[in-house]
Amino acid sequence: MARTKFIGYWGCPPRQVLAKEGRTHPYDEFIDLDIDLNAPPSGVVPDAYCQIVTNIVDNALHLKKDLRLIIAAVGEDKCDGGRFAALILKDLGLPVMEVRNTETERGPVTIATSGLPLLEKVNRIMDGVRTPSRRRYRRVKPTHGFWGVPPHDMRLLELFPNTTHVYGWTRCVEAGVPADLELEMQVDPGVPTVFYAQTFCQKTSLARYLAEKYDGLYIDCDGPLTNSVVAKVAAFIRMG
Repeated sequence: MARTKFIGYWGCPPRQVLAKEGRTHPYDEFIDLDIDLNAPPSGVVPDAYCQIVTNIVDNALHLKKDLRLIIAAVGEDKCDGGRFAALILKDLGLPVMEVRNTETERGPVTIATSGLPLLEKVNRIMDGVRTPSRRRYRRVKPTHGFWGVPPHDMRLLELFPNTTHVYGWTRCVEAGVPADLELEMQVDPGVPTVFYAQTFCQKTSLARYLAEKYDGLYIDCDGPLTNSVVAKVAAFIRMG
């Protein structure tokens, strides 16, 4: 029996591209290279660098022999870090397909505003990148908000109550428009919101600006969750 091959991807590639590759290679498994897969450090990118892009490079190189293809988001729907990672991996001999998700028609957003635990919300949204859900979830009134991208250390999301709404790039992913900066900037005024970005990510500028504009909490985290970040978020949630 042939060894299982993987189709790696990062960001939120166009769904039609993922679907086409799934039909072409029906026995391959899709794998999200953004997340922590416990790959050993490759040493290719600097130590002081975005952990998510570091994950991408380390995961891809660790899985190199088993990767049939990498579908790499490289446009405004991702970041320059994604574009540079694609260039580096291609130069190192990996099969990379560069894609840009330019979708502008917003789809429904119901997971982000549901009463599911925040960790489950974010996981379901990101799972929808390759298998969109047709289920519609009941909206709950938000007591708190989480703005940003899925963190490297997902334990951060366990600190929030189930009545937390998801904003930022993650909400854009559920809507199918990851490059929609207008939607990414939208939050509900008056809802105590944590504005999160990965340390060394360009989105830290947006997170800090919006936190000051809406009287929220700005945090950035590099790698594993620290006690300092936990204490700040827990206190902010209690006060909210």
